[in-house]
Order: sequence, then structure tokens, then C-alpha cells
Amino acid sequence: TQRVVDVIRLTDQALRRLMPAPKIAVAGLNPHAGENGAFGDEELQSIIPAVNRARQEGIQCTGPIAPDTVFLKAVHGEYDAVVCMYHDQGHIPMKLLDFDGGVNVTLGLDLIRTSVDHGTAFDIAYQGIASTKSFVRALETARAMMGEG
Repeated sequence: TQRVVDVIRLTDQALRRLMPAPKIAVAGLNPHAGENGAFGDEELQSIIPAVNRARQEGIQCTGPIAPDTVFLKAVHGEYDAVVCMYHDQGHIPMKLLDFDGGVNVTLGLDLIRTSVDHGTAFDIAYQGIASTKSFVRALETARAMMGEG
């Protein structure tokens, strides 16, 4: 529970650099967000208490939301960010939506850190085929988070 609360807080703090009142979705871990324990109890034991605690702190967050629909809701503007329970839960939809344009933002540091979201791409180095889209977006995101964008 505490780890989920911490990530919700970090997400809220980062988004407040870009907007006054971010709306955060919290994905469930299990299919259909657990369906009240039918598919696992992580939602009941950890995620729901974390979301409730974050709300008590004034953070606009909702969840757990079924992982198979939460990203569609975010893309349609219902949420500004989705807190995911594991790496690929967030990376698969990001790469599907915009493989070359994704940006990784490392939260919880004393400085702003952004990077490309696709990895090092050593396999295509020096071939003149790498896209700079993610790199440019990473720089633009860092500038925006500094209040210069």
C-alpha cells in the first residue's frame, strides 16, 4: 500500500509542474481490477487503501481501474496519467500508441530527468535510420516541467 501511495504522490507532484489539478488513474493489477477478489486480492489489500489515502491528501485519483480499459480512458482525456502496477503494464500501451515518441520521466529525484522511452537502440546505431522524435519530446517535456515550455 505505501509504495502505491508514494507513486501516486510522485505522479501528482510531477504533473503539477504542468497543470494545476491533475487527474490520475490507478490501474488494477489483476484482470478486471480483481472483481472484488475473484481474480486476486491485491486491489482490495493494497490498491484501494492507497487510492483512499491519496484522496485524503487531496490528490485527484481514481482506481483501481481495469487495466484493459484505463489507457483508453486516459487517451480520451478522462485522466492525465495512469499509475501502473508493473513496467510492461504501462509500456505496452505507450509503445503501441506512439513507439517513437514516448518519453520516460524519472520521478522522485531532486532534479528533472527525462529520456527516450525506447531504449538505447544500439541495434540501429550509425545506420541513419534512428528517429529523433522521442529525444526531442524528452527535451520538450523537461523544459515544460521547468516552467519554460
